[in-house]
Amino acid sequence: MNHPRSPKRIVVGIDGSDAAINAARWAVAEAISHDIPLRLIHAILHRDDAPAGDESLDIEYAETALHGAAAALHAMGKPVEVETDIVPGTPAGSLVDESRCAAMVVVGSVGIGRVARKLLGSTADAVAQGSHCPAAILRAGRDDVVPDSAWIAVVVDDAPGNDAVLEHGFREARLRGAPILAMGVWRWGLGEIPYEQLDRRLDRWVSRYRDIHVQPVAARHGAAEFLAGTEEPVQLAVVGGDVAGEVARIVGPVAAHLPRRAGHSVLVVPH
Repeated sequence: MNHPRSPKRIVVGIDGSDAAINAARWAVAEAISHDIPLRLIHAILHRDDAPAGDESLDIEYAETALHGAAAALHAMGKPVEVETDIVPGTPAGSLVDESRCAAMVVVGSVGIGRVARKLLGSTADAVAQGSHCPAAILRAGRDDVVPDSAWIAVVVDDAPGNDAVLEHGFREARLRGAPILAMGVWRWGLGEIPYEQLDRRLDRWVSRYRDIHVQPVAARHGAAEFLAGTEEPVQLAVVGGDVAGEVARIVGPVAAHLPRRAGHSVLVVPH
């Protein structure tokens, strides 16, 4: 295994699931665009009271999961350097720790609603709220539902960190060849839609990224409420750290009776 501690890595949490492998596939474009390696990690929490032999089984499982993920990435035939590592700790704690010296952390999620947040989605929820660098939470199974040309939905407001959100949103749109749905989240009275204010906030970015189509929309009640109700195909929502607590709602639960468009992948940009 490799043990790099460079700040220039895209870090992906690998747990042996298809969701994690799909998240790693999504992260390939990020690593290539930055010309940096893709670092795949699997966390193992050491327990003093664990039965003899459990740790060796955990290590064997980790190595198998990492090998499978790396093989899936190599099969893509993309020019990306892939590193793998087994790290100590919980999955959430390890990813948050890695985020201190990473360009981005990426994790897959099968849905993090009220129930799943406590189970399969607990790692994704903790990473969204605790990461020190941009954190991508990739909703499982999105790639066969939402086309690559679907919207990158970006929060636009007057918050101090919103320029960083816009920068990442426009960069993702260019990287993914997608248009931008600019969600103006100012709170205003009925009938008062401040599109002029929204346009002013976007002017600098539209001028810099002239190749990207931008559609302003009024998100009267915030990004989570807008995304929960929109019929627009959204492949990724880019939000600030102040919305991190609502990521579970944006990603949404997964159940047989729910439409697959009941949630969205999210990129949280901390302020």
